[in-house]
Amino acid sequence: MLLKEICTPEVVCCGPETTVLTAARLMRQRHVGDLVVVDDPDGDQAPLGIVTDRDLVVEVLARERDPAAITVREIMRAPIAIASSEEDAAQAAERMKAHGVRRIPVVGSDGRLAGIISLDDLLARLAADASVLVDVVTREQGREHRTRR
Repeated sequence: MLLKEICTPEVVCCGPETTVLTAARLMRQRHVGDLVVVDDPDGDQAPLGIVTDRDLVVEVLARERDPAAITVREIMRAPIAIASSEEDAAQAAERMKAHGVRRIPVVGSDGRLAGIISLDDLLARLAADASVLVDVVTREQGREHRTRR
């Protein structure tokens, strides 16, 4: 399955000079656990980095840093792993494993942000595929039971 078919297309973004406080508020307002940091949130959305709710806790709160004085540029993970919208989901899973991350921005052929794929998305797809396979086995067993009496 191609990433463009399963990624979340509505990505919440911010610029690198966004304060951590503003980033935290944006995460809360949009009910997300990460922000993709882009050069221009209103224009060219080429991913520069990613910041997660965990980054806010570990890098700012746990160190007693002022979230209003720190920018996401200072705590974002960069460079980041990026996937192409034309990639297979298995390739994205391998990239997540190789980089030790749970989320990867997805870009189109133009290099602009097209979505984000998370481990949760891949697990949901895997569960749906497994459910279909269980249904196939169950129906086959039922058919055989009915026809071989």
